[in-house]
Amino acid sequence: MEADVRSILKKLNIRPSKAFGQNFLTDRWALQGIADAAELTSNDTVLEIGPGIGSLTSYLAEDAGCVVAVEIDKRLVPILHDLLIGYRNVHIINADILRLDLKKELAPFMTSPDGSPRSLKVVANLPYYITTPVIMKLLENGLDAECMVFMVQKEVAERMMAKPGGKDYGALSVAVAYYTKPSVIMNVPPDCFIPRPGVDSTVIRLDLNKTPPVELKDRDLFFKVVKAAFGQRRKTLANALSNAVYLGANKEQVLKILGETGIDEMQRGETLSIQQFALLANRIYELRKESGIQ
Repeated sequence: MEADVRSILKKLNIRPSKAFGQNFLTDRWALQGIADAAELTSNDTVLEIGPGIGSLTSYLAEDAGCVVAVEIDKRLVPILHDLLIGYRNVHIINADILRLDLKKELAPFMTSPDGSPRSLKVVANLPYYITTPVIMKLLENGLDAECMVFMVQKEVAERMMAKPGGKDYGALSVAVAYYTKPSVIMNVPPDCFIPRPGVDSTVIRLDLNKTPPVELKDRDLFFKVVKAAFGQRRKTLANALSNAVYLGANKEQVLKILGETGIDEMQRGETLSIQQFALLANRIYELRKESGIQ
């Protein structure tokens, strides 16, 4: 596969773009592992982000009912059409995934020929420089996906899987825990890519929660509280939350809320569980409502 990718790139005079963070996955074991992790069936529509020259796309198209591949690099679009010509179930969109109206673009592909609805799964070898923005967009977009399988930098996977109390635990960890149940599929070394990245990679699967693990009065406020707590990691919760003016709670109110929820004012955000964040956010919501703040 590596020789195939090299020869294709050389023949077409295509150099991987640093601006788009392109590292083409070439290892058959890794490609098959990603496709297997998605557990695809003919009733699935796959959103693939960053297909490159279609190495992974062909594996996905073998089992899925439909693959919608979104590629930002316009140089690669005609190559994808040529290399994937044998797959009639592949649809290529030349666009920036961060600017795309995903619900609108995916709607025509979410129904089987017999009229039955398809399940949505997301698969991506993500450019590392936009990993977190892409994942957050997908989680917050309400796509109703069944699962998402990502190739990400190993350190990012560790942050996604992190539990309270560790240095890797942060806002991304809380968001992943709120929306999904994450699991590591496999680690992938740098020599599986062209060009070779300077970091190890990990394939991670996120199974979307049908019901959130905590009950929230205001989801947006919850994530604002999380952002405030981790925005100044070295500060205590009392200081971090009261400094976040967008929460609408002063120091005295924050101390009162912490006392009511049984959380030590000297704790830092990295020690709080998702349940504790929910308690804080719900109490701040009530305080704002009592004060007439919307």
